[in-house]
Amino acid sequence: MKTLFALVAGAAVAFTAPAAMAQTLKAVKDRGTLNCGVSTGIPGFSQQVDGKWSGFDVDFCRAVAAAVLNDPAKVNFVPLNAEDRFTALSGSKVDLLSRNTTWTLEREAKQKFLFGAVTYFDGQGFLVPAARKIESALELDGSKVCVQVGTTAASYAEDYFKTNNMKLELVTLPTVQDLVKAYENGTCNTISTDVSALYALRTGFAKPASHIVLPDVITKEPLGPVVRQGDDEWFNVVKWTHYVMINGEELGVSSLSLDEALKSQKPDVKRLVGTDGDFGTELGLTKDFAVRIIRAVGNYGEAFERNIGTGSKLAIPRGVNQLWSAGGIQYAPPVR
Repeated sequence: MKTLFALVAGAAVAFTAPAAMAQTLKAVKDRGTLNCGVSTGIPGFSQQVDGKWSGFDVDFCRAVAAAVLNDPAKVNFVPLNAEDRFTALSGSKVDLLSRNTTWTLEREAKQKFLFGAVTYFDGQGFLVPAARKIESALELDGSKVCVQVGTTAASYAEDYFKTNNMKLELVTLPTVQDLVKAYENGTCNTISTDVSALYALRTGFAKPASHIVLPDVITKEPLGPVVRQGDDEWFNVVKWTHYVMINGEELGVSSLSLDEALKSQKPDVKRLVGTDGDFGTELGLTKDFAVRIIRAVGNYGEAFERNIGTGSKLAIPRGVNQLWSAGGIQYAPPVR
């Protein structure tokens, strides 16, 4: 706890700052490990195979560890289901969440969390067997739809079916793995969750081509890392980890071109890599924190393509997650 002072009627009065103001950055540095909450298993985003974690969300954890500890391997991955994720964060079991979590007003205003940035712009959709010969979500009348407990998927599905005067049988289950089992054994004939997750789930079926993700996107699902309120220093570290990766891609600074970038005389590049200015130390990090991040996991485009892009098993097009300069909406404040 930190003691602060205020002037009350001309006298200095001491009061104690709330526990929420605890300095997470210092705690991570002292511990020497980042505790990062991830999903219990979504291919392409966070998945453990033979004891090794990989995925788009996993790489963000490693990027933060590289920025803070100069070692992307110094991460303790904590798998969390949708119901447990916020309790784990508020109880300091994890330092941040990097798992398919949607940014909403309630989660910030009522639950007292902060979303560092939108690392992936998504939307809720539907997965169905190709044998049903359905081409649109408007043909799902009477469907048995599996959704995960503790997510926004259930209420959004109910709203969509009600708005379109369709009957719905909702099946709620605790984990993503349970959704797949229920879908495969016929308990439900549709899965509804974020479109990115549907692409990921489809890769796990014996015949992926026998299942289709419908083109309809029924919600806005801005996904990104989540931290506790009351610790602005840590909040800044987390969000600027993402912004560095975006700026890196925009400026053409990748894991393969870092050595060249460190010699660059371009003002924007020099500020990014720390050869001009003192931006990293102002965040409580080092001048070369952006170099650490990009060397560890690459820029945003590299991380996207490696894990979930068209060259991966998921083969998800960049779409709106393309840079603003290329027709998308991924946009970062400048390093200056």
